[in-house]
Amino acid sequence: MEKVMSKNSDSLREEAVVVKRKPIKGVKKILSIELPIFARQIGAMYKAGIPVVQSLAAIEDQVKDENFKRVVSDVKKHIEEGGTLSSGCALYPEVFDDLFVNMLKAGEQGGVLGESMQRLAIYLESTNKLKRKVKSAMMYPSVVSGVAVLLSGLMLVFIVPVFGEIYSGFDAKLPGPTQVLINISDAIRNHSLAVIGGVVLISVLFSRWRKSSSGELYWDELKLKFPVFGPLMQKVSMSRFASTYAQLSRSGVPILKSLDIVSMATGNKMYEKVLQESKTYVERGETLSKALEDSGKFPSMMLHMLKAGEQTSQIDEMFDNISLLYEDEVENMLAGLTSLIEPFLIVLLGILIGGIVVCMFLPIFGMHELVKM
Repeated sequence: MEKVMSKNSDSLREEAVVVKRKPIKGVKKILSIELPIFARQIGAMYKAGIPVVQSLAAIEDQVKDENFKRVVSDVKKHIEEGGTLSSGCALYPEVFDDLFVNMLKAGEQGGVLGESMQRLAIYLESTNKLKRKVKSAMMYPSVVSGVAVLLSGLMLVFIVPVFGEIYSGFDAKLPGPTQVLINISDAIRNHSLAVIGGVVLISVLFSRWRKSSSGELYWDELKLKFPVFGPLMQKVSMSRFASTYAQLSRSGVPILKSLDIVSMATGNKMYEKVLQESKTYVERGETLSKALEDSGKFPSMMLHMLKAGEQTSQIDEMFDNISLLYEDEVENMLAGLTSLIEPFLIVLLGILIGGIVVCMFLPIFGMHELVKM
């Protein structure tokens, strides 16, 4: 396996590795299913005194996913050639992120690899569980919204033209909303390629803007202001931040490196920017709670709990409590999400479907003008 060692200023890895290899397929499945099991097995075997190479060989035999089996095999070969487990895992950044690699490295250096991997396994299982719950809760509004848009499109293409032909037989001016709706229907049917092209173009431009540094930052900050979903996304970010920082701090990872990792773990560019900026405060000797408080972006409850942890030198325990608190709040919000968003879905259906129906029947309400009796 040919590899070139180089420094990468944009990565937290002290040894960035460029490897000539095939890309790993099925990464999402590996991250959600295989990785937590891998961390737990490594931790258990290390505690039992089994050498790392033998542990990886045993895991390789048990893994059913061929893509992850190849990853484990390459990491094992790397260790046999004189490398460490952390540097071997760093060969595959799409599978083993900075959190995983740095906790591995801290565990190796401190002789507590077993404990680090056990804590990491619990963290990964908890994170994946939270992701599944959020994804499941988002399914209902997504499906309802999609159906509403589909029905609106079908009505514009098939139903509205029928009413348009009926009204065209009357020598009278149609109400503004009705005429606009008929014009939209005609445009969709007569210029379908142009409409589809316009929609695709707008989608591509929006996607590119959202992926830009400024667009991604603005969009992530805007999402936190959405009704219902904004507070939910904030609590998810806070839970990820607290749980990730607790694991890194407990494993002995330096605070500046921890802030780099947790900033990306929040899943929100606005929080990532604030946490990156907080490193300047910490380097000056100020507390993390002070840095986050000055940003004005973090909930006051979390800041109070963080201050208490700093004053009692129990930051790890306090971040664990913060994480559990927000996880409970997220689960409670997800449990009642249907009732929370139902009014918004009703409004959406009313605007799309009801609005079309009302617009098409407006001329009937003034039928005496249309027939000029």
